[in-house]
Amino acid sequence: MLQEYLKEHREGIKEYLYIIFGTALVAIGVVVFFEPHNLVTGGVTGLAIIIADLGRTMYGVTIPIWLTNLFFNIPLFLMALRTKGKKFLARTFITTMLLTTFLSLAEFIPVISEESDLVISTLFGAVFVGIGMGFVFRAQTTTGGTDIAASVIHKYFRHISIAKILFFVDAIIITIGFFVFGIRITMYGIIAVYITSRFTDTVLEGFDFAKAAFIISDKHEEISMRIMTDTERGATAIHAKGVYTQKEKDVILVVMNKKEIIMLKELVTSVDPRAFLIVTDVREVLGEGFQRIV
Repeated sequence: MLQEYLKEHREGIKEYLYIIFGTALVAIGVVVFFEPHNLVTGGVTGLAIIIADLGRTMYGVTIPIWLTNLFFNIPLFLMALRTKGKKFLARTFITTMLLTTFLSLAEFIPVISEESDLVISTLFGAVFVGIGMGFVFRAQTTTGGTDIAASVIHKYFRHISIAKILFFVDAIIITIGFFVFGIRITMYGIIAVYITSRFTDTVLEGFDFAKAAFIISDKHEEISMRIMTDTERGATAIHAKGVYTQKEKDVILVVMNKKEIIMLKELVTSVDPRAFLIVTDVREVLGEGFQRIV
């Protein structure tokens, strides 16, 4: 009975595991690496870092990040209910509550607060948050905060895309961080934003890197046969026409892993030394001979 349930709901369970794992990584990145150095990278957590520092320096009160995260998200959810509906926000609400919980638990983890460790904190914080957000996005949800704020604002400004609104809101938070913490910390924060986005894209696009090769040659038929017999890979012929020569010929497309591409170069050169070969990176390959399509 349990096995049947797990099999039937396998995708749903996997997505919630992604959410748990992703929010845990984001919380560690923010609390352990970003907060001790006041690295503001946008979002509600960035605003929470600013509020926490102002509370300590001006009033001697420590305002936890998890509390600020909860404080700002509750009214945002209430406003979004009118525009997005309960079904849309259900999973985002769970994700936000999990992030709030993990932000609270992460406070018990020892932090890196030495000034000399600013670079390390920027890099590792960005890696943790980037990978964590990647898993959250793979579960088709968000951590709330500025994402919800952007969707609410978009209701009243339809001519502006949500992406632009989100960028504008995060830019305001980073600008506030600039006035509070100065240019040096802000620059490290911008570096963290870039690294975070790169790791998020990597998780979303996959880790199964490969190479795609386009081969243009008058001996395309012989090269195609050699590819299939010598490398055990398939090839696709794309009909094309040279603009200068006006000659019609087939362009061979083949996808291989990184190790096989060296063999392909030698094979093409041995058949036609004058062949034109283009090799490009492929982020993710799904299908026979590579990763299984789920």
